Amino acid sequence: MAGTSRSRPTTQLATAINRVRRDEGFSVILVVSPVSDLDAGRPVSGRIMPFEVGDRVVYPHHGAAIVDRRETRKAFGQEIEYLVLKVAHGDLTVSVPADKADDVGVRPPISRDEVEDIMNVLRKRDARMPSNWSRRFKNHVEKLKSGDIYQVAEVVRNLSLRDKDKGLSNGEKSMLINARRVLVSELSFSLDEPEDDVEANIKAVLAA
Repeated sequence: MAGTSRSRPTTQLATAINRVRRDEGFSVILVVSPVSDLDAGRPVSGRIMPFEVGDRVVYPHHGAAIVDRRETRKAFGQEIEYLVLKVAHGDLTVSVPADKADDVGVRPPISRDEVEDIMNVLRKRDARMPSNWSRRFKNHVEKLKSGDIYQVAEVVRNLSLRDKDKGLSNGEKSMLINARRVLVSELSFSLDEPEDDVEANIKAVLAA
């Protein structure tokens, strides 16, 4: 919004996805930290977000999620408390160490006031992007990995514009679908509106 300052979330995927398994019909991703990060004497990097069960959050790559529960598991010989996130789309569940949630990019959705900033990103028509396919694809992958909703909006805008102008490869079509899903899911949380309504609004802005 004009006249206001905002700081973009600049999170990175600092931990590794250690295991993907099937559990009671749900896809489960367990995110773990290296042993050195779990040393009791080592300060925790970043800020610890006090997420509680039932909170609405955003997870990079997957978008909106709900904190389904907290549970304690043994890892590296220590008991670690995990946040179990139920992703809004599909049957994916993500488990993240509670004290590392900020490090891996878990954050609250943007505020309702910031949604108009996102719409302004989508309205911009003079965006520059690499003409080379591989560079453009890599650039967009990095934006999606950032977990920054403004960068996700840039990917949606860039690929939507290119789709209308020159068309997209199959890989970029899939990327656009995923980026739009992530964007819609977060804005649905921010506005407390159905995803269908949010997506229709986004399409209208892009078509204007």
